[in-house]
Amino acid sequence: MLDTTRPEPLRSPLLEGARAGGVSHGFFTRRGGVSTGIFASLNVGLGSTDSPDAVLENRRRVAAAMGVPAEALATVHQCHSADVVTVEEPFPIDSRPNADGLVTRQPGLALAVLAADCGPVLFADAEAHVIGAAHAGWKGALTGVIENTIAAMEGLGARRERILAVLGPSISQENYEVGPDYVQRFVSADESNARYFRDSGRPGHALFDLNLYTIDRLTRAGVKAEALGRCTYADEDHFFSYRRTTHRGEPDYGRQISAICLEVT
Repeated sequence: MLDTTRPEPLRSPLLEGARAGGVSHGFFTRRGGVSTGIFASLNVGLGSTDSPDAVLENRRRVAAAMGVPAEALATVHQCHSADVVTVEEPFPIDSRPNADGLVTRQPGLALAVLAADCGPVLFADAEAHVIGAAHAGWKGALTGVIENTIAAMEGLGARRERILAVLGPSISQENYEVGPDYVQRFVSADESNARYFRDSGRPGHALFDLNLYTIDRLTRAGVKAEALGRCTYADEDHFFSYRRTTHRGEPDYGRQISAICLEVT
């Protein structure tokens, strides 16, 4: 049955302060779409096995909620990289660039990233009219997608001391158990990263605080940052979760979307 409800995204108090500068944003949940079954209901994952028509309708609903046409909802082919692209005009949905960050100063474009446990980060310098979005999973965060997104915004005229950055719903430390190779990768990069891990109760395993790690990197980069503090794994009513799906042995999973836009004046 067609879900006729409208998507109702979460808002950040920090980014709501940028509305006066023409910046709108939304961290969308899984509610308000047309997908069914394990994808119910606002699945926007083009790479999922969900009905393509349902995914496109869900994306149209997200775009409408952001006040832009469907073709102006800009997403990339996310690959857990530190690569960032500057978006000057919409690109066809079937030729999205491989990247994990997007920036623009063009009004009427909604920059968006998908996630299902990884951290979606939205950025804005309302004074410079520059916005950005980044998909910050552990690999992207570790290798610099956050810092690269900020640098790309500066290339468009933003100043990092004015940039506001918000980490949306992502997996909490309590639900993010990792193995010894994972821990070693972080500690080898920086010994102080050991503070983001605590014992999980299983030999050689630890619980990783991706949220705190991401916020700390944002803060060290010189921007004002906050996290929504919503766990994708624990809150099944509102969020898709790759790890929850894996633990249940389900065949696939949906993706939620987070978007930011410079309004046309």
